[in-house]
Amino acid sequence: MSATPITPAPMIEVENASKWFGDVVAVSDVSFSLGPGVTALLGPNGAGKSTLLRMLCGLTPPDRGTVRILGADPRKDIAVRGRISIVPQQEAMFEALGAFEFVRLAAVLNGIFNPDEIARWALQVVELDPDEKRSTTTYSKGMKQRVKVAQALVNDPAVMVLDEPLTGLDPRQRNHLIELFGRLGDEGRCVIVSSHVLDEVERFGSRVLVVAQGRLAATGDFRAIRDLMDDRPHRIRVRTDKPRELATEVMASVGALAVRLEPPSTGRPGGFVVDTNDASLFRTTIATASQRVGASLVEVTPLDDDLDSVFRYLVQR
Repeated sequence: MSATPITPAPMIEVENASKWFGDVVAVSDVSFSLGPGVTALLGPNGAGKSTLLRMLCGLTPPDRGTVRILGADPRKDIAVRGRISIVPQQEAMFEALGAFEFVRLAAVLNGIFNPDEIARWALQVVELDPDEKRSTTTYSKGMKQRVKVAQALVNDPAVMVLDEPLTGLDPRQRNHLIELFGRLGDEGRCVIVSSHVLDEVERFGSRVLVVAQGRLAATGDFRAIRDLMDDRPHRIRVRTDKPRELATEVMASVGALAVRLEPPSTGRPGGFVVDTNDASLFRTTIATASQRVGASLVEVTPLDDDLDSVFRYLVQR
């Protein structure tokens, strides 16, 4: 007889949680549970993401419902709070300190035995120089983001809560942090990362929580949520040196439902906007269509393949 697989206990449990500020409902009746790995929290600005993350960290209590981290209330259990780390959306730094001093202070406040060693290690993990002496006030937005991630690593957290951590990063550093979050999840930590950029979420993994207007609009596999949009046309902008010729070819051969020409603008060539029911097919065939008419592609950009569009669809269904 084979043994029954053991399902790991949830590391985050939220049940019917609500939070309001005066007459404004920030989070409304949200329930979910998460185990180890990376989960993306999706939502446009004002959706309630940051408030929900603050409740997970014990920084603000739910007005109704319960939040439990590692089986305990993060507002009441000091030991559990020590196993949680947060990367806030705000810069939240002591401006007089350098990166090493700031991260070392986080280690000291967490009671780490060897704060200097841990601070140096954490900064190296995010590819920052621990010997850099200048103040963080001189750092770019992306560098400040990495300092915040470094300070969140010093207590070896079981649960990591990261609020828009990739804002301001260049593509290489964005890739590096996405890979880092994946490794942390693979190590058995529960990593929850908020974002409003679908391409980022696709790289975090397939597990997502979608928040719209303070409510949990969808949960589960990212691809399944994205597929909800497949029963309506996708809209894509194409800029090219031969917009009329390529638009005609697209209507004839790439399965477009509609095409609308756009005139050139300052510093940009003309183009067209196409509606299609098969965005994947369009992306794979537009290059060959342009070759057939001798056109140069300057831009191919989805216009409704963003989170706000997904939300409009989810909310209006």
